[in-house]
Amino acid sequence: MGTLGAVFRHPDDIYPLLKLKRAVKNAAKQIPPEPHWAFCYTMLHKVSRSFALVIQQLDTDLRNAGIATLMEPLVMLPALAVMLTHNIMVCIFYLVLRALDTVEDDTSIPTEVKVPILLAFHSHVYDRDWHFACGTKDYKVLMDQFHLVSTAFLELGKGYQKAIEDITQKMGAGMAKFICKEVETIDDYDEYCHYVAGLVGLGLSKLFYASGKEDMAPEDLSNSMGLFLQKANIIRDYLEDINEIPKSRMFWPREIWSKYVNNLEDLKYEENSVKAVECLNDMVTNALTHAEDCFKYISALKNPAIFRFCAIPQVMAIGTLALCYNNIEVFRGVVKMRRGLTAKVIDRTNKMSDVYGAFYDFSCMLKSKV
Repeated sequence: MGTLGAVFRHPDDIYPLLKLKRAVKNAAKQIPPEPHWAFCYTMLHKVSRSFALVIQQLDTDLRNAGIATLMEPLVMLPALAVMLTHNIMVCIFYLVLRALDTVEDDTSIPTEVKVPILLAFHSHVYDRDWHFACGTKDYKVLMDQFHLVSTAFLELGKGYQKAIEDITQKMGAGMAKFICKEVETIDDYDEYCHYVAGLVGLGLSKLFYASGKEDMAPEDLSNSMGLFLQKANIIRDYLEDINEIPKSRMFWPREIWSKYVNNLEDLKYEENSVKAVECLNDMVTNALTHAEDCFKYISALKNPAIFRFCAIPQVMAIGTLALCYNNIEVFRGVVKMRRGLTAKVIDRTNKMSDVYGAFYDFSCMLKSKV
């Protein structure tokens, strides 16, 4: 009844929701028939619905283009280059990093086993037979059948393979570093977020440039794009992460939370509600420092499909931060944008003025809570 009730309260959500539902159906019809590509597209929807929603908005009419064009990215028609960037190459890029993240997240793997895997993961993507049993539910399926992702990866152009390998190697090394290191300072926090998300921004910028559709973005701006998204997720997921069994590693920096409580877990207890909200607001304020860089990055994009691909998640991030700010529910349950509002963001983020308008609206929401 929750979703239906939200629609009754927000009737203008109905049209964007219907458009989104239609797009999901159309995307499902256009999954390539080859088993490894079918697995990759299906798995993308299972391990990250929000990311899949963004991808499927882009060039869905081109998803059936022949896979043979992947071998010659530099001579493709412009439209096919965009298709590659968004519907195939980005899909594989995401799944490789999601698999790497699954290894990092699995607390049942001994450190002496996990660290070597993280460090060598970039080489495993070239092995059609490699897989590793870890993770749960859909993530376990991804790891058990990772050889299908590798098979798809090996059909990408060499330039795209190298870009994905490079980012995977750096991310794996960063993750391995923080397996043995706590997030103490804000600098540690920024460094960790760089490894797990800033590098994704850098990698995407390289892939957009390799497609010939964009200029090469400055590294600091690409990094900020990733940090803004990652920090919004870390803030929103506090309760889920702190309650995870076996215990999940936490990435709220001690430099911030120690001003309010003696232990990070103390924030979830009702007697600490006032301090918890103060700490939460401190974390949100830190995340907002990346917003201006996000504007600079997005405003420089030239290709409409790439623009939407980059802009929609940033709008959703500021929306999430606005919902979380001064909201004790972050420590009590799930705080996220309603599905109808997500559909509106996807439908209405088409140009830079839309981004400015959305950031302004969510910033006003946040300001009203100060």
